[in-house]
Amino acid sequence: MSTASSATARSRGDVAVLVSGGLDSAILVAELLRQGHRVHPIYVRFDLAWEPVEEAHLRLFLNTLESPAPEPLTVLHAPITSVYGSHWSVSGDAVPDDQSEDDAVYLPGRNLLLLAQPSVWCALRGVPTIALGTLKGNPFPDSSRRFFDDFAALVKEGLGHALDVLAPFAGLTKADVLELGRGLALQHTFSCIDPQQGRHCGRCNKCAERRLAFTELKIDDVTEYAPR
Repeated sequence: MSTASSATARSRGDVAVLVSGGLDSAILVAELLRQGHRVHPIYVRFDLAWEPVEEAHLRLFLNTLESPAPEPLTVLHAPITSVYGSHWSVSGDAVPDDQSEDDAVYLPGRNLLLLAQPSVWCALRGVPTIALGTLKGNPFPDSSRRFFDDFAALVKEGLGHALDVLAPFAGLTKADVLELGRGLALQHTFSCIDPQQGRHCGRCNKCAERRLAFTELKIDDVTEYAPR
């Protein structure tokens, strides 16, 4: 299932949502709540350079969702620094800027790492579904429908737990998702990979992607960017 209607085709039960604080996953939480699901937001902390600012924004955003509200945020810790070494996502050096190609921001094994601990969390609590904010055209190998299905099969084999791994926005662009988020407190979402004094830097690849989405929909960009 690859569109926003995927989740509605299932019973409106418990869904764990992997949230980063960015537009896509934050809006996914709100959308699933709107559809009547009991939503368990999960943030996986890898000790990447931008995460303290990102997590703070995420908590502010989740606090704006009141009727209905999600379950309390679960934070899982999976340090990656010993694996990534001096990678830019850890060091904060040579962060891909707004002139870089999208593949420059690829984090090796990102979705594999994101799903690992949360899948065990779901199995232990009987949560049948986990959702990610993957968008249309995502070129990375761990964002394909085949990868998600294979991962679900692995969880079934290893944990004896039937887990659906959904990407409800996989048929949508960022502008499409932003349209779904009209009226939400998007100023509390965070997309930057090089934050400056707690704000979006306005110069990195992710900030450029964010600006473009607001521009395409002619929505006022309420993001607070650091001065150039």
